[in-house]
Amino acid sequence: MGEPIMWTKFPKAYARNQPTVPESHLILGLKELPEGDNPLKHTHIQFAHCYKQQSGWQQVLRRFPRGGGTLYDLEFLTDPKGRRVAAFGSSALSQKPRLTISSFAQGYCGAALALFAWSHQLLHPSEPLPSISAYPNESALISTLKSSVSAALPLAPQSPRILVIGALGRCGNGAIQLCRNAGIPASDIIKWDMAETARGGPFDEIVESDIFVNCVYLGNDPIPPFVTKEQLARAGRKRRLSVVCDVSCDPTSPNNPVRIYDTWTSFSNPTVAVRFEKGGDDGGPLSVIAIDHLPSLLPREASEDFCRDLLPSLLLLDKRHEAPVWVGAEKLFREKVKTLDDEDGSKGETNGAT
Repeated sequence: MGEPIMWTKFPKAYARNQPTVPESHLILGLKELPEGDNPLKHTHIQFAHCYKQQSGWQQVLRRFPRGGGTLYDLEFLTDPKGRRVAAFGSSALSQKPRLTISSFAQGYCGAALALFAWSHQLLHPSEPLPSISAYPNESALISTLKSSVSAALPLAPQSPRILVIGALGRCGNGAIQLCRNAGIPASDIIKWDMAETARGGPFDEIVESDIFVNCVYLGNDPIPPFVTKEQLARAGRKRRLSVVCDVSCDPTSPNNPVRIYDTWTSFSNPTVAVRFEKGGDDGGPLSVIAIDHLPSLLPREASEDFCRDLLPSLLLLDKRHEAPVWVGAEKLFREKVKTLDDEDGSKGETNGAT
């Protein structure tokens, strides 16, 4: 194994040096910049989390037209067929064939945390899941997870029943593969996709499972909720569900179909408890995992895979005004800017130099 990957303090360094960086330079990052309202004059390539009406999206997006800058959002870099060119994926995981442009690792790591939480509830029923640290590789993760599940199984009435929605997608494939690698019997891995959810929720089958992993990618159109607090309250003591991992993880989005929590979690505090009105539910603990950077559980494998997928597009940056991946990303940016509310005439202004 090589040397550990060293992470730089990009946001702080950029905030400090941005005024001196020539406007012709492109800024390549990963996660969002620190909060602020100062105009951004450069072309940025990053995950900005502002295209799906997330909390504070207008404040984030408005900074670009104010400064004449442009955003190429990594989440929305797509090939001519509309498939993402880079998403934290799976080539290193489970020695499976490369699922290029895949979100496999998000589902894989999310399902792992869900099983850790399920095991912890049985082994330490009065304690929330403690802080989780990154693993050096997949083998270490699976070894630890199997030990945790094995210790908890004697305390459970049966093997955990796991329902994965979005099972036919890359993210869902990751969740299913993790369950298999952890030794969960195939009969206890319930795979749902569009055919099963077409009738519209809420779905009692979620309440009747031990673990629910939501791997549905949220679009711009609302969908009926998969599960609600009212539904859980009606189930009461009959509720079997004890862990939800919302891999989609957009709790502030109006289109969120998992409407039982309203905040993100983190590796420091991996779960949030679902709260009911006094005297309500009493079906035991119910924890939600809502971490928006799940592949960080396996940082080396996820990062190396992401870099391999993104590199071919980065090599086209000198032709970004004609390369479809970059032309499409800039077009989407300009469309999103037009949706901003009016403020000082900035609505629809996208006259930045790229």
